[in-house]
Amino acid sequence: MTLLIIAYLGGALTILSPCILPILPFVFARAGQPFLRSTLPMLIGMSVTFAMVATLAAVGGNWAIDANEYGRLAAILLLAVFGVSLLSPRVASIITQPVVEFGNRLLNASGKSGSVPTAASSFILGIATGLLWAPCAGPILGLVLTGAALNGANLQTTFLLVAYAAGAATSLAVALLIGGKLFAGMKRSLGVSERIRQGLGAAVLGGVAVIALGLDTGLLARLSYASTAVFEQTVIDQLHDKAANDASSEVASKDTISAVSATAQPFRSNLPFEGGAPSLTGAVEWLNASPLTTEQLSGKVVLIDFWTYSCINCIRTVPYVRAWAEKYKDQGLVVIGVHAPEFAFEKKIDNVRKAIEDFKIDYPVAIDNDYKIWRAFENSYWPAHYLIDAKGQIRYHHFGEGNYRQTEQAIQDLLREAGNEMATTTPVTPDAKGAEASPDLKNIRSGESYIGYKRAVGFVSPEGLVADAANAYSVEQPGLNEWGLSGTWSIAAEHAVLEQPDGSIVYRFSARDLHLVLGPGATGKPIRFQVTIDGKAPGSDHGADTNTDGHGTITSTRLYQLVRQSGEVEERTFEVRFLDPGVEAYAFTFG
Repeated sequence: MTLLIIAYLGGALTILSPCILPILPFVFARAGQPFLRSTLPMLIGMSVTFAMVATLAAVGGNWAIDANEYGRLAAILLLAVFGVSLLSPRVASIITQPVVEFGNRLLNASGKSGSVPTAASSFILGIATGLLWAPCAGPILGLVLTGAALNGANLQTTFLLVAYAAGAATSLAVALLIGGKLFAGMKRSLGVSERIRQGLGAAVLGGVAVIALGLDTGLLARLSYASTAVFEQTVIDQLHDKAANDASSEVASKDTISAVSATAQPFRSNLPFEGGAPSLTGAVEWLNASPLTTEQLSGKVVLIDFWTYSCINCIRTVPYVRAWAEKYKDQGLVVIGVHAPEFAFEKKIDNVRKAIEDFKIDYPVAIDNDYKIWRAFENSYWPAHYLIDAKGQIRYHHFGEGNYRQTEQAIQDLLREAGNEMATTTPVTPDAKGAEASPDLKNIRSGESYIGYKRAVGFVSPEGLVADAANAYSVEQPGLNEWGLSGTWSIAAEHAVLEQPDGSIVYRFSARDLHLVLGPGATGKPIRFQVTIDGKAPGSDHGADTNTDGHGTITSTRLYQLVRQSGEVEERTFEVRFLDPGVEAYAFTFG
């Protein structure tokens, strides 16, 4: 129920996002029409269609992409007819009389006197709108789609997507009701109903043109990257905390933590009780330790850290988790990393073992390839921290990066509650370098971008994305948060593979750091590459995995830091050219 509420509120917030702009003309074209016969069926059609298409896109393959493309083409044609009929019924009749007459009968959208919209016609218009709607993948929609990718197609995924779409439909309905009254007032006072109808027709045709040409994603990326992300993350934090325990929202917030009396004897923390800790028996293997049982952990304070080794957010929390494990190991704290993979290559235990060595992690790590521990904790995030007290009760949790000071305070509280008479100490301040360093949040205007077709957005190579087949691509100058391929590539669900040498990836970004998850492919042979920024060697702006000339080598599948702007953060064009074939490219992240 909590996730349904979160999904609904996330959808409602899309009214504040620039991503809603392309479909507003289609929605407001129904302003002033009867709500039950026109507006409501249209919004229901939009919601249902989006939920079905998004479910297929999250778990489907090439056939789902093709089906959606044909559906989008049909929707563009239908809405173009709708727009022309609004603009001028006479012109529409001359151009394509049989089609437009059918469209007018079907949609009842010409606005002629006596025309009465039907629920069926409005529902069909909603289906067309739903096929074209591509909302911003903020934290909430990202949470839903990640769950779909992990768990496959199921009723829960569809219900969550329906809830998200219903939230958007609700906010659009409110806007429509207000807009309808405004339009009605204008008609009465100015007698401009014909001009209003023509203006809406022009707006609809403009929206169709923008979407058909693929301009909507690039233009909206320039307006805003994050948009409602801050609001969405707040909704996630507040509602998830409330579901765990009504009091826990105070503890898990980013700026507050419950006050604790220093004089109470025996010491009792004010941290809330969130239920008993689940078993850790679902791991397929343990690294750095033998399997740990609930009995072995009794009397210990336990920090559970859900992570995956190529996730940039997880990488940036590792220095803190590592420091806590070292600082409090003699005080009774046991840190356990639960590695739950996002990509298929992260299920390879040897890859995880290599990552643990690279990150200098010496605390136990449970390999949760089947997501049994993940589901037992009802977790939905990378990274996620759960603190368990000496009696086996979950007392604190935090999702995402940050909140380090409060998390460490909670560790100290539970250790004191367990009987440790440790003195209050200053929080750890790890010396994080490279990709582990904290992000430059005030300058980030680019967000995570996936290269595999399952979640790819912003792809602008003119040849279009061809799934599961080798294809020659080219790219010129992309816009902000757009990217493309050059050379012969095969694009799979999670990644793209370079089939011939001298291929490249180009991305227009705005952030201090640029990272790219890369691998050497099935052969495991090292792959050489060179990075340029605005067509030049990076110099002092090179990342931890490149030199000043931009040269580097891919030796294992992991996250590579390729750019760190040393001066003022500016919008730049990044290109990485691979000198050898076989590279696998997964996702861009920024910091």
